[in-house]
Amino acid sequence: MEITTITRQNQPHNTFTRERIAEFLYQHLDEFGDPKQDILSCYDYAMENGFGGFACVAHEGEEILGVTIINETGMGGFIPENILVYIAVDAKTRGKGVGKKLMQTAIEAANGDIALHVEPNNPAKFLYEKLGFTNKYLEMRYKK
Repeated sequence: MEITTITRQNQPHNTFTRERIAEFLYQHLDEFGDPKQDILSCYDYAMENGFGGFACVAHEGEEILGVTIINETGMGGFIPENILVYIAVDAKTRGKGVGKKLMQTAIEAANGDIALHVEPNNPAKFLYEKLGFTNKYLEMRYKK
């Protein structure tokens, strides 16, 4: 397994396109997913429209095994500099260390702290805790 980190500076044109990455995440996020257009917007924020960020793609050859997208927040100092927006691993490779390797690669690639949101019943919560993520705050949202 290899991991390719994609940034604004090194976007592959044929292998791991934004459409392939978004389709993979859409298919493999299961009940924790979002509409494909939201995933594409997140990718575009990292690569074109926002403060920056990157995607990490775990793969064997051209077969995608897992993907994560990290967006830079532009708010370092009072909010973590990065937010892990999406991570998904193909069901056939879950439990084989793909998610852990993706997270380790993302942590190494990020400049600054990383925040993430995880639902209490998401099994990935245990991976995040093993890697050192803590639950310091309770998130509250007001929906208009």
